[in-house]
Amino acid sequence: MHANGFTAPGYEDVAEAFTRNFTDSAETGAAFAAYHDGELVADLWGGHADPDSGTAWRRDTLQLVFSGAKGLIAACVLLLAERGRLDLDAPAARYWPEFAAAGKSAVTVTQIMTHQARLPGVREGFTPGQFLDPVFMASLLAAQEPLADPRAAFTYHPLTYGWLAAELIRRVDGRSAGTFFAEEFARPLGLDVWIGLPREHHHRVATTHAAPGFR
Repeated sequence: MHANGFTAPGYEDVAEAFTRNFTDSAETGAAFAAYHDGELVADLWGGHADPDSGTAWRRDTLQLVFSGAKGLIAACVLLLAERGRLDLDAPAARYWPEFAAAGKSAVTVTQIMTHQARLPGVREGFTPGQFLDPVFMASLLAAQEPLADPRAAFTYHPLTYGWLAAELIRRVDGRSAGTFFAEEFARPLGLDVWIGLPREHHHRVATTHAAPGFR
């Protein structure tokens, strides 16, 4: 297997290291790009987007970025703060009154954005459909009591971060986080990135497979 794409002179080892992901480990498909001083020095892709069907990974294949999306959400919140529409030091309940329930009236926007809201998980049950409804999931968190364990103030909020931040964006701006990011960042900057992928691009998405031995 060889990598598709290119590396700038002096970066050939990057392509070799990328290729070893396929020859020396269980990688099925991937892409990688790197910039140095604003110049693209590596743009590589290879393997399969869907090993079961044999679909090759292409230059425009899309993939989940998982927690990388937190940076996209944070950029939206910071843009609202830069425009003076959101005070990072203010209680989140100023913009989202329901969030004050269950002893959260003093929790600030900054605490939400820095994983200190003590809401790392959702206690109430929900259906798969509700899980995909960010407004509904945010309503569960608004009603939930924060964890009393002090360690929860330093606990990574893997999923709830997005629901909490997205609801702040919606309350302040009126747009969903996905629409806000698309209109304020992705389109102006020509980014092939979404928070909430349009259906017409679904065929471009790589299938995610668990690594061997992962449970």
